[in-house]
Amino acid sequence: MSNIATADFVNHQYQGFSLAPSAQSERLLELRFDEQTVNAYLKATAEWPVQALEYKSFLRFRVAQILNDLCGQALQPLLVNTLVDRNTGGLLITPEGLDKVEQAEEMVKFTTAVAHLFGRSNFDAMSGQYYARFVVQNKDASDSYLRQAHRVMELHNDGTFVEQDTDYVLMLKIDEQNMEGGNSLLLHLDDWEHLDRFYADPMARRVMRWAAPPSKNTTKDVFHAVFDTDRSGKPIMSYIDQFVQPKNYEEGVWLADLSEALETSAHRLSVRVPTGSFLLINNHFWLHGRDKFTAHDGLRRELMRQRGYFTHAKTLKNPRQG
Repeated sequence: MSNIATADFVNHQYQGFSLAPSAQSERLLELRFDEQTVNAYLKATAEWPVQALEYKSFLRFRVAQILNDLCGQALQPLLVNTLVDRNTGGLLITPEGLDKVEQAEEMVKFTTAVAHLFGRSNFDAMSGQYYARFVVQNKDASDSYLRQAHRVMELHNDGTFVEQDTDYVLMLKIDEQNMEGGNSLLLHLDDWEHLDRFYADPMARRVMRWAAPPSKNTTKDVFHAVFDTDRSGKPIMSYIDQFVQPKNYEEGVWLADLSEALETSAHRLSVRVPTGSFLLINNHFWLHGRDKFTAHDGLRRELMRQRGYFTHAKTLKNPRQG
C-alpha cells in the first residue's frame, strides 16, 4: 500500500494535467489533460496504430512512457499512489479535445498509455484483445445486462468469473447519441453503511461458484468467496449478482439480501461520464454499475473496457518530495 497520501497530489500545478476532487465525492478525483498535451501525445505516437499495440504488447508500455514524459514524469507516481490509496482509488479522466467518435482509435491509444503506467491490461475473452469495445442500443438480445439499455446494471466488481487478477477497471465512453440517463453508478466499500453487517457474517467467507454466460467466451467455472481482506486487513469484494451460482437456499437468500443492501445504499454515486472521458477505479474496494436509459429508437452508446492487474511491486517516489 502507498505511504504517500493522495492529498499530496491534489490541487498541485502539474505539467500537462490537473487533479482535483470531483463534485460527487472527495474519493473520486478528476484528472484532466490539457489539449496541448493530448495533441503532443497523439503526434508522438502516430506511427503506431491500435493494431500495432494489439500485436506488440511492449508498445503499450512505450506509449505509456511517452505520455509520462510529456507530463514531466509526474503522472506515473500519481496514478500508482491514487489507485492503491484506500481513501480514494478512483479517477474520472478527461483528455481535452479527444471527444469525437471519429477519434475512437486515438481514445483507445490514450487509455492504453494511462493503464500501462501502473499495470497491464488482461486478455479480454469477449473481444479477443486486451480491451473490448461494445455498443448499447435501444433493442438488444444480450445474455447479460451489459448491453441492455432499459434496466439498471447493478453494482458489481469485474473479473469475478476469471482466474486472472483484476486490480483495476477502466471504462471509456467513445460515443453517445440520443441519450438520457445511463449514468455510471459507483460505491466505495468504506462508504457502504451495511459493510460491517455483511462482512461479519460467516457467509462472507464461504466459497461460491461463479459462471459466465456464453457471450463472455469463457466456460470454466471459478470458486471464491464474496469477501476477502487486503494487506492491511480491510475488506475487499469480488462480487457480481448475475454470475454467482448459489448452491442452496441459505446462500441464495444471503446473496439476495446483499444485492438489496448494495442497491439501496444512500452512498451510491451517480456520475455522468462525458464522451471521450473514462473512469479508472480500484476494483477491490470500488463497485460499479450503470443506471437505466430512457428509451429512444436512435439510442446508441459505444464503450471501451480495459481491466487488469497492478505491475508495481513498490510505491513510486513522489516527485515533489525530491
